[in-house]
Amino acid sequence: MVNTDGEGDAGGVDAMSIDEHGVIVLRPARYEGALPQDGGAAAGHDVAMEEVQGTVCMSCTKTRMKGTEEAETEEAATVQGSKEGAEELLLKVVYSEEEAYKLYCDYGHRTGFSVRKGKQSYFTGTKRIRTKDYFCSKEGLKEAEKLTDENFHDPHTRTNCRAMVRFRVNGRGEWKVIRLVSDHNHSLAKPEERHLLRSARSLIAGRSCSTADAVLYGGYQGVGAPSQMAVSTSVTNNAETPRPDLLPGFSGITRTSTIGTGDLQSLVNQLKSRANVDGMFYWDVQIDRGGRMTNFFWRDGRSRTDYDCFGDVVVFDSTYRLSKQNMICAPFVGVNHHWQTTMYGCALLADESLSSYKWLFKSFLEAMGNRHPRSIFTNQDQVMSKAIEEVFPNTCHRIAHWHIQKDAASRLGALNGSKAFNKTFTKCMQGCESESEFEETWAEMLREFKLQNNKWLDKLYKLKQKWCGALNKCTFDGGVENEPQSDILSNIFTSIAESFTSVSTIVVLVDKLTDDWREKEFDEDMRCSQRPPACIIKHSAILNHAAKVYTHRIYKLFETYFLDGCGATKSKELQCEDSDTYRFEMTMQGRGSRVCTVHLNKSTMQLTCSCSQFETMGLLCSHTLKALSVKNICKIPEMYILKRWTRDAKQWVFNPKQYESSYQECLDDEAAYCNHAMRYAYDLVMKSQGQEELRRSLWETLESGEKELEKYLENVTHYAESYAT
Repeated sequence: MVNTDGEGDAGGVDAMSIDEHGVIVLRPARYEGALPQDGGAAAGHDVAMEEVQGTVCMSCTKTRMKGTEEAETEEAATVQGSKEGAEELLLKVVYSEEEAYKLYCDYGHRTGFSVRKGKQSYFTGTKRIRTKDYFCSKEGLKEAEKLTDENFHDPHTRTNCRAMVRFRVNGRGEWKVIRLVSDHNHSLAKPEERHLLRSARSLIAGRSCSTADAVLYGGYQGVGAPSQMAVSTSVTNNAETPRPDLLPGFSGITRTSTIGTGDLQSLVNQLKSRANVDGMFYWDVQIDRGGRMTNFFWRDGRSRTDYDCFGDVVVFDSTYRLSKQNMICAPFVGVNHHWQTTMYGCALLADESLSSYKWLFKSFLEAMGNRHPRSIFTNQDQVMSKAIEEVFPNTCHRIAHWHIQKDAASRLGALNGSKAFNKTFTKCMQGCESESEFEETWAEMLREFKLQNNKWLDKLYKLKQKWCGALNKCTFDGGVENEPQSDILSNIFTSIAESFTSVSTIVVLVDKLTDDWREKEFDEDMRCSQRPPACIIKHSAILNHAAKVYTHRIYKLFETYFLDGCGATKSKELQCEDSDTYRFEMTMQGRGSRVCTVHLNKSTMQLTCSCSQFETMGLLCSHTLKALSVKNICKIPEMYILKRWTRDAKQWVFNPKQYESSYQECLDDEAAYCNHAMRYAYDLVMKSQGQEELRRSLWETLESGEKELEKYLENVTHYAESYAT
């Protein structure tokens, strides 16, 4: 089907044909006007072809170079673009080169490919563009680069893809698509990977100079809010030089967002409104040297409470891109006592520069009372890594496995479909018990799959300290790398990032997602309060003890470890010099010959295991539970019950009497007293929400406390007056 343009400036149509790329072409009898940039037809001469709107999907070819002068062409499977997106593109009308480029970039982003600018032709005797081409970034072949099976799926290799679009400008300045090839000879990016496409993350050059653009981000430096911790502003220069040593697929470039002034004001109003309602709400904005707002961070009061309880592990993800505004939506999340996702805060970033990341991390710390997490999981961005080193010097920085696996999908080509390779690669990440085993497995993987010269794996290996489980056996991670938790955390904001919406609406969407998570947490809290989980072995003392202290979800994990230990673990007790200390060598049945060593001191109840599960997860492993069973110990030692996994994880968190140092600080320092008292009261208010009986009880408690205070103040005043007379 061909849609004709209907313009009157092309001559009569001589013939219709389909060219070698599967594109419908209408050939005019004669055309005068456009002079191709590369020296094509001169004015007044016939032009070989002039296309009008229309496209046909046919097979493309991929060309593999053999030397510098000859090429071998063979059939390749075609990846067809979105039909709906193509039809929409054909009907669009824009009015500038920038708009045309953005239109095709948006189409490419939705389809799954990156865009490169091509050549143009001009109106005769002028510098006014007549036609403009844009190509898939894999168009053509790089000079002196041979196309092989090994590099064909490399994201940086050009595959001679024929996908392209051509715009033509008419006398009214309207840019319309007159040629579209929508099929590709290579795989397209998956939806969860499209925010990483180069053209989707690049600057939009030559923006039109409208009044709104001229005052973009301007005029709002003095925003305030009545909340005690409502807003702060920071002035910084965001101009950063991109780092050349980034891992492919992640960029530290400085970008310019396309958020409009009205949308910006709506965002500020939204944050101010939240601060008015929530007395513990915190938000921050970064101001550049030109007085423009660039980056935002916010969190509500409940997020601060959750961070105080579960902030030992933080997952920070800056890979969610808001297509329309060209901004990054970056959440800080973690896991609660039910092993569910919990929100700590969210940011909108205009760029990915070092100064932006440093500002954000400092703002996050300030919002959380300057308490550093024990571990933080991110992607491979080296600019971000440098900011973490500076702002979180005592925090263990880890690269999340799901980010590595996503990047591997585009870097390793056909190997991603190999079960043998995936098994070995996964073992390198989290299946090795020691550094020597990791090194051996890694070397074996490179040899077996002939990957010794793979640059991506070479760069990844240099960062092994940040992602190899065998090298982080003493670092607490809360199980965020374990399934299904990793699957949940790797896709938390995909729906928001794909939404073409205003930035002020982002706050609403994040709030809605957070409320959904908290509703699920409340349901689990209610389930835990109503009854303990059912024990698979009813008369097991240690399982009954675990059922009383742990949440349902964590108990089930503990129960699995216990059953593995007692039912599938062989143990061998060895002599120790200390009569109170026992040493065991444990072997899990059906899991090879791997031996784990457990030490148990019955007098102090101290336990250690070479697998280090308690250090990383906070739950006793199968090996230690087997040792307890062998020695007839029927309760979990108190020191090995991590409060963050218990049913009471959020109780007494803010009562300073629980911790002598905090209580003494409140007695000595007015600011510390106010801070603790406000958070304590806020936590009680949050716990009573939605429960009429609890709200009534809290009101009565507050009224009773107020009467006591007033009575005390009256006595003090009366005594002071008597003393004065």
